[in-house]
Amino acid sequence: MLYVRMLFSMVVSLYTSRVILNMLGVDDYGIQNVVGGFVSMFALISTALSSSTGRFLTFELGKEDGNPKRIFSSAILIHLLLALIVLLAFETFGLWFLNSKMVIPVNRMFAANVVYQTSIFSFLVSLSMVPYNSAVIAHERLDVFAVVGIGEVIAKLIIVLFVAYSSFISDKLVVFSILHLSITVCSQLFYFLFTRSKFSECKTTPRYSRETFAEMFSFAGWNFIGCAAGILKGQGVNMLLNLFFGTVVNAAYGIATTVNNTVVGFASNFMTALNPQITKSYAANEKGYMFSLMNRGSRFSFYLILFFAIPLLMETEFILSVWLGEYPKFSVIFVRLFLMVSLVDIISNTLITAQNATGKIRNYQIAVGGLLMMNFPISYLFLKLGYPPYIVFIIAIAVGICCLILRLLFLRKMIGLSLTSFMKDVLVNITLVTICSSVVPLILRLTMPYGWLRFMTILLSSLLITSLSILFLGCKKGERSFIVNGIKAKLHLT
Repeated sequence: MLYVRMLFSMVVSLYTSRVILNMLGVDDYGIQNVVGGFVSMFALISTALSSSTGRFLTFELGKEDGNPKRIFSSAILIHLLLALIVLLAFETFGLWFLNSKMVIPVNRMFAANVVYQTSIFSFLVSLSMVPYNSAVIAHERLDVFAVVGIGEVIAKLIIVLFVAYSSFISDKLVVFSILHLSITVCSQLFYFLFTRSKFSECKTTPRYSRETFAEMFSFAGWNFIGCAAGILKGQGVNMLLNLFFGTVVNAAYGIATTVNNTVVGFASNFMTALNPQITKSYAANEKGYMFSLMNRGSRFSFYLILFFAIPLLMETEFILSVWLGEYPKFSVIFVRLFLMVSLVDIISNTLITAQNATGKIRNYQIAVGGLLMMNFPISYLFLKLGYPPYIVFIIAIAVGICCLILRLLFLRKMIGLSLTSFMKDVLVNITLVTICSSVVPLILRLTMPYGWLRFMTILLSSLLITSLSILFLGCKKGERSFIVNGIKAKLHLT
């Protein structure tokens, strides 16, 4: 169900991105990206609490004598409190920064402020509903998660087409941002009603429990370091690009983000289904099974990105030309480097889940989160020295590799993860698959003339060779048999 949702979302997202770029123009597209991104910087604050709520709910459900009502009740109070604090920050410091510091054309300041306010309201609604969304995932009702996602995509497509082809709309950016907000409100309202009717813990009246409140807030507080680092790495760097280069480079960053999010979404869906199992296996003290899930999850999430990344890396110019027609400067290099950042980062996803499952994250977040935060000051330094904008991605790759090493060292100490096993089963494996998958497409790119024939040849050969490399080099015998038997069953060959 998650992959049906993802495939549908990918097709619609790629189409609507082109329509939105043409509809808004480069400057308004850049404004939407950087202003909405500024709010989403704070939205990542909710990721800390979402991770906390999801971890504690899933942990309680994995225990025989768990009490999810106690967790959910405290989570509601925490998120409402945070929503009030963040609203105050948005309407004071945030509003001042938007109107005083951001590089936006004077005649578009009104539109930028509308985008800002609708983004704030969307964030606050989503933040308040985090406990309900976490309950859906903790109970592994991923079919509901997928169906709601498909509904959101259809609604977004309708809105884009309506705004793009309505001649009576004078300011398309303003109308688009308001209608986009309505989708968030409707989807979150659905989650609220669904969870209240299906899960007993979601029917509880919020009650203050000092012990639970303190435990969850402590976990979220330390987890906030990592989320703040993510803010600085993503939208913080996007803000730096705006200050140094203006909205045109933000438009290129927005295009790269769209492509990257589409590809990474395949791995994210896989992790959404896998993460509850890692946490529950830790709660049940089934460490052998947890280690197996971690190694397998790292490998297959990497393969899911690699499968699409290779043809994208080889034919970036052609794909952007067909998709967008004309595209902003730096879009090609941004797309390529963004995908490389994601390939490095995705290896760590199961490690992060396992670390969170322990509940002991203080030292981990201080070390790894602190290192991850260095993306921002190092990027600022290099941009100040006159380096081109794509240097921020190269810095992110280097920092990502260092963070992966630190995570492995922490997990070896915390839960007894075997570094030798991870190196052999994951790192060596994915390196071998990547090399074998890239050789033929690279040769074709260097020897064939630019155009449709080269694109189709690289696409088909890449998909075939990557699939075979994953199947015969990237999978263990049992995994390979499982996949082959599954394909045979789907094709009614058995």
